[in-house]
Amino acid sequence: MSRDWVKDFLDYLVVERQYSLKTKEAYEEDIRNFLAFLHETCETNYLEVSYQDVRIYLSYLYDKQYSRNSIGRKISSLRSFYQFLLRQEATLTNPFSYVQMRKKQLRLPRFFYEKEVDALFQTVSGDEPLTIRDAALLEVLYGTGLRVSECANLKLRDIDFETNVLLIHGKGNKERYVPFSSYIEAALIRYFEESRTSLMTHYQKDHSYVFVNHRGDQLTPAGITYILKQIIKKSSLTTEIHPHMLRHTFATHLLNNGADMRTVQELLGHESLASTQIYAHVTKEKLQQSYRNFHPRA
Repeated sequence: MSRDWVKDFLDYLVVERQYSLKTKEAYEEDIRNFLAFLHETCETNYLEVSYQDVRIYLSYLYDKQYSRNSIGRKISSLRSFYQFLLRQEATLTNPFSYVQMRKKQLRLPRFFYEKEVDALFQTVSGDEPLTIRDAALLEVLYGTGLRVSECANLKLRDIDFETNVLLIHGKGNKERYVPFSSYIEAALIRYFEESRTSLMTHYQKDHSYVFVNHRGDQLTPAGITYILKQIIKKSSLTTEIHPHMLRHTFATHLLNNGADMRTVQELLGHESLASTQIYAHVTKEKLQQSYRNFHPRA
């Protein structure tokens, strides 16, 4: 029986690279789709793929009208897979190493201005249990820059009220510490005392996740997205929202107020500083505003 190199590669991603299961599934889907294409079109053994086969596959993806981002992701997955095969001496070359995708135009992250953030918080002022929860959720997302999945998976044991620090379990099972403000502390304590406990007791739930839905179950990333959309609808703002906008806002406001790039990188849990540097482009608007306001010739 021939060796299952796909399985070996996926195991390598999880065990050695410590990628999440979700990331592993994305790689697997890209590889399986390519193998299915080979079987249906040219019946080429995947260990003997040539650059010409790759060109044909690229044409196929364009004909299917995949977006540039989707094609780029598929090519990246396959390039990594064949680089693994090359290191294992299962193949003589990496046919995807020659594929160059044109760089996409830099898209600056969307964020909220401080007045817009104030408008969001005004929407979640109230004494109802779910409103109290929403206020705590908004404080945590804006005040810590957590990814929506990190927020949904936050547990009680991850909160240290003595030092006001959160232990975050991020991408690739990497952990980081993120401090939180007195605003978050007050919002969480009120949420625990006046909202979470009553919801879980009423529906007889028992788990350690911090944020719960209206039935006391763990609040999912989709649930968080829904809550934020409802907050926007109730506010005076006309913009759309997605959870990452609060993460972008967190980073942008830190840099605008003098935080250094390395600190923001660590707080966001970015592996590479390049991922954080995009926020430097956003902060240029702050410089332009100051120039317009204070330079006599502006």
